Amino acid sequence: MKRMRWHDYLTVNLFWLGLNIRNTAVGSVFMPYLVDAFVRPEVKNTALGMMRTAGLIIAMLVQPAMGILSDRSTSRFGRRRPFIFVGVLLDLVFLAAIGLSGSYGALLVAILLQQFSANVSHGPLQGLIPDLVPEDQRGRASAVKAFFELLPIILVGVTIAKLVGAGQLGWGIVATGGALLVIMLLTVGLVHEEPMREKPTVSLRGPMLRVLGILAGIGVGAVAGVAGGGLVGGLVGLIVWPLAGAATAQMVGVGLGGLVAMVVAVVVGVWAGALTTLGSDARREASFTWWVVNRLLFLAAVTSIQGVAPFFLMHAFGVSREVAADMNGTLMSVVGIFTLVAALLGGWLADRLGRKGLVGVGGLVAAGGTLVLLGTLAVPTLLLIYVAGTIIGLATGLFMTANWAMGTDLVPPLEAGRYLGVSNLAGAGAGMVGAGIGGVVADILNRYQPGLGYFAIFACYAVLFVLSTVSLRGVRSRGAREQGSRGERKSLTTKTRRH
Repeated sequence: MKRMRWHDYLTVNLFWLGLNIRNTAVGSVFMPYLVDAFVRPEVKNTALGMMRTAGLIIAMLVQPAMGILSDRSTSRFGRRRPFIFVGVLLDLVFLAAIGLSGSYGALLVAILLQQFSANVSHGPLQGLIPDLVPEDQRGRASAVKAFFELLPIILVGVTIAKLVGAGQLGWGIVATGGALLVIMLLTVGLVHEEPMREKPTVSLRGPMLRVLGILAGIGVGAVAGVAGGGLVGGLVGLIVWPLAGAATAQMVGVGLGGLVAMVVAVVVGVWAGALTTLGSDARREASFTWWVVNRLLFLAAVTSIQGVAPFFLMHAFGVSREVAADMNGTLMSVVGIFTLVAALLGGWLADRLGRKGLVGVGGLVAAGGTLVLLGTLAVPTLLLIYVAGTIIGLATGLFMTANWAMGTDLVPPLEAGRYLGVSNLAGAGAGMVGAGIGGVVADILNRYQPGLGYFAIFACYAVLFVLSTVSLRGVRSRGAREQGSRGERKSLTTKTRRH
């Protein structure tokens, strides 16, 4: 591999900027805005959660599958760039379909098609750094990647969200597609790939089965979560009913049942996916599996807060969806700035607190920010919401910097790709757990008392943040485990000699 020059770090990572402008605009701006326009207010959280869940299932299948196919590509234009080029052209078509949709059903179809096209480019993109960056320069390249992943939160907040807030949805979609197209053309023109001479002879069967294993894990987790949450909610309801009446019993049962459903879905889903994909290695590398649990608990909470923010703002301040989109844009910018600052400082802090310590602090700080957010339901002031956003943004920046570094340390050095593929459980599962379950809980409880649903799910997300820190008890560094194994062998040898 050729040595990287300073500008190569930018070009090899540039498409992460376009990809995340698209993802942030679609997920945090267009989808909530249009769902509110197409469905009844009492079911909009459920409708948004179901749409996110369906889209993430598509992403979970297409992203790794396209990555695997790009690994085998012998195109003279390189392995990754043709997929990025085609994916963006399809994106432009399906972004237009989102803007032209006139009903929830049409929007759902457009979102599913857009998730397909988005992941045609996303999967192969992940191979550019391993393909083109020498190993001793990947740390710097990954830092630039992280910067381009977080910067769109700010950019979308001050541009696209403001256009939608002004009632200019069409121009918001045009701006998204235009930015994506320009960045794709720059990437295709400036990134230089060497074509692969010979197509790999290794069968696709194994890698594709691992993709299905991850999907099966999330399915098992979802079933277990719904069953566990329903059982606990029912039992709690039966206990509360004689003491406080049927209505209160149902509200408490739904809230606690929703929380249990989220937690069970995360833990069971990750372990089922890891066992299906890694087999007995999942138990031997239990620290890695608990790292995925930690990551999914945190991401389920933070992405769900971000997704439900427009609906929450509409309720708290009694404003239209256009005003809420504008307010959400400002909030995204505030959160994005502090997330970016914390991420840039995260490496320095991780060296002093340790990666595991910083990940744990991130979970607890995020829980504190969510509790502040709960306070805005009683006293809805923008200042308090910005304070909560600042705290959650700082926590997210610290977490994202240290968590991925911790995960790369935990995987067996010779099987990093096989293990880190399981981390897709966290990326795809986050929206399914937080929005899929949380949306239903919010709508049910909001029918009893307006705003109660948001209070309940924010409380659930605060608990998920705390549990993400608690789950670190199952994570031990590779060095500590090897030292422990040597100690056990030494102790066994000593006992054998005595006998």
